Amino acid sequence: MEKITISLIKADVGGYPGHSSVHPRLMEVADDSLQKAKKDGLLIDFKILAAGDDLQLLMSHRKGTDNEKIHKLAWKTFEKATKMAKELKLYGAGQDLLKDAFSGNVRGMGPGVAEMEFKEREGEPLIAFMMDKTEPGAFNLPIFRIFADPFNTAGLIIDPSLHNGFKFEIFDVIKHRKVLMESPEEMYDMLALIGAKSRYVIKSVYPKKNPKVPEEETVAAISTEKLYQIAGKYVGKDDPVALVRAQSGLPALGEVLEPFSFPYLVSGWMRGSHNGPMMPVSFKDARCTRFDGPPRVIAAGFQIAEGRLVGPVDLFDDPAFDQAREKAGEIADYMRRHGPFEPHRLPMQEMEYTTLPSILENLEDRFADV
Repeated sequence: MEKITISLIKADVGGYPGHSSVHPRLMEVADDSLQKAKKDGLLIDFKILAAGDDLQLLMSHRKGTDNEKIHKLAWKTFEKATKMAKELKLYGAGQDLLKDAFSGNVRGMGPGVAEMEFKEREGEPLIAFMMDKTEPGAFNLPIFRIFADPFNTAGLIIDPSLHNGFKFEIFDVIKHRKVLMESPEEMYDMLALIGAKSRYVIKSVYPKKNPKVPEEETVAAISTEKLYQIAGKYVGKDDPVALVRAQSGLPALGEVLEPFSFPYLVSGWMRGSHNGPMMPVSFKDARCTRFDGPPRVIAAGFQIAEGRLVGPVDLFDDPAFDQAREKAGEIADYMRRHGPFEPHRLPMQEMEYTTLPSILENLEDRFADV
């Protein structure tokens, strides 16, 4: 069977209003663009989604990852949406399009990218996670728990297919290097890295000695683009996305969703400068309003059938996650009471590419030696 490729490419091309949501006209423009590509045979299927103020293009095709035609399609679609955003005078129109012209691949140009290529199993569940108001490292904790924590994923203990664990590809986003680590053998060393989520980011996960899934196939892929490194200044938070395959030799759907029942702390929120809780929400609640947040995540569930995206199912539209949302509200209250003080505001080293340095620079001449 010929391999299928799933590409999830996102960009903030204009907020409505402010940084809260995506205007429906932008989604219509994107839909028209991808419909044409589907008719022309470039795409098998696609879905247009939104998380906060980020426009999300989920596409299936047989062109492989990092394909120039697919990436150019996404770039041109974002350009068309940006044109509409400017006509509507939406906030930050074209914010994530940080380069003037497409150069063969959208990586390093502003949009976030998560892609994977695989042979479809008899049943192929896929979950597309989309976050707003946070950084790529926000996926470190849930991805670790899904594929390496037996207290989260019972299959690591009782399913022979999962029992050998998984391999994690980890990027050092500061020094631009990567390392492949195995769990459970190297779990402690791996945690030493990924616990520093602003620097070490899980990029992808692979099976290990798994009788149901080939070792070279990606089972989870996460966007790792850091906007400030591309622009050289703060232009908005990275708002990462992830693709996770489930069932049949992989963690079950419920094991994939379980980590989000805990509203863990992430960096981002208002002006990309504050720590706050990750709130799992339904599609309709993926609007960041309170202090431009709190940070939130949606989960779109699909079955893949010969490349067709059967879905989506709004997986967090479930009262089972009400308690997580309530707890996130409590945590948001607690963190907000700190005002401009750490640990609500990020530590100084993480504020380097925000707007704070320009304030501190104005005070530099007033300091005297002690």
